[in-house]
Amino acid sequence: MSRPIDVGIVGAGTAGAALALFLSRAGHRVTLYEAVAEPGPVGAGIVLQPSGQAVLARLDLLGPILEHGARIDRLRCVRPSASGLRTVVDLDYAMLGAGFGLGLHRGALFSVLHEAVRASAVTLRCGMEIARVEAAGAQRVVITRTGERGGPHDLVVICDGAGSDIETVDEAPRHVARYRWGAAWFVAPDPEQVFRGELYQVVDRAAVMLGLLPTGSAPGSGGPVVSVYWSVREDRVEALRAAGLDAFRRTVLGYEPRAGFVLDALPSMDALLFTRYRDVTVPWRLSGRRWHGGRTVRIGDAAHAMSPQLGQGANLALVDAAVLAAAIAERSDLDAALGEYSRRRRAQLGYYQLATRWLTPFFQSDSRLLAGLRDVLLPLGMAIPYVRRQMVTSMAGVHRGLLRSPLPLGPALTG
Repeated sequence: MSRPIDVGIVGAGTAGAALALFLSRAGHRVTLYEAVAEPGPVGAGIVLQPSGQAVLARLDLLGPILEHGARIDRLRCVRPSASGLRTVVDLDYAMLGAGFGLGLHRGALFSVLHEAVRASAVTLRCGMEIARVEAAGAQRVVITRTGERGGPHDLVVICDGAGSDIETVDEAPRHVARYRWGAAWFVAPDPEQVFRGELYQVVDRAAVMLGLLPTGSAPGSGGPVVSVYWSVREDRVEALRAAGLDAFRRTVLGYEPRAGFVLDALPSMDALLFTRYRDVTVPWRLSGRRWHGGRTVRIGDAAHAMSPQLGQGANLALVDAAVLAAAIAERSDLDAALGEYSRRRRAQLGYYQLATRWLTPFFQSDSRLLAGLRDVLLPLGMAIPYVRRQMVTSMAGVHRGLLRSPLPLGPALTG
């Protein structure tokens, strides 16, 4: 865009911070609104895929991220059987020819992005819980729950997460569905790095899934940590906690004997946090799905939250930010830039939302039939080179559907 524009971004998480940096560095005036008065690092481990790493490299932030992370070369999922552990999925990044995953504490990603924002020309306004976006002529203003106003802005970008309930004058309502299943999790020290080099999962039917993810170093941890995930249906969380720590310990050790020292770090079942999943979609139009309306656009989980079964939330959010910034840079008209953004994101977001929605019940449900199909079909798929490559590119965050080439990385990462 030939002239600087004024942009208000709601939400200083992964998508919001990355977009603020891209636009500010391009010469635009950026105000970043955050509901939390003093935001800080929170959360558990995520896998930063090659797609997300490429975005951070463009922001010159991949170096410090690599210092905090733990290299992941494969995803391995096994199940118990009468003859021992059987492989369900074993995917290696080497099939791509280059690249790897990075086990990373979400707080470490936040800290690196947040420090970069504070050192930039971005205006950061914390303690601003935005309730709605209203028109001010051709521009937009944001209004907090207490009536405080921000703007006016030429463009407002909403990226305040899956639970976003901001009202706007521009958009059709989103559809938000809650999954019945979620994950109980905690982060524990792993000074000897017993769990390293892979995201390791154990499944038993579709009702049991244990995950152990090397997570690098958490902010303030002083050493390597591992994130532990336990699949649980939302209405069974209280029963899980009521059964007590000893029962939970016995169950987990039955699936992974190496996890004893990890469970020793869990002081009580109250420290076992629970995360719910949402599936967020925007209305279908004749021209295809659009994440924008008027002078408002949604990115990240506020636009397309999904089950983390494919582990793409942060990566898709980072790519959203890069593609939106590129569209604004390449188009002289803001309306055309927003239309171009939605066009470029349809294939990849459509693929991952559909794939995640389809795949999740095979790993998180009460269905024995789906679990049986999973245990037969996924190993068969891995034996077919073409199918295996599709699985690896999906894992790496670069898939855009069976009939499209993978998302290009590096400087060409524009959607």
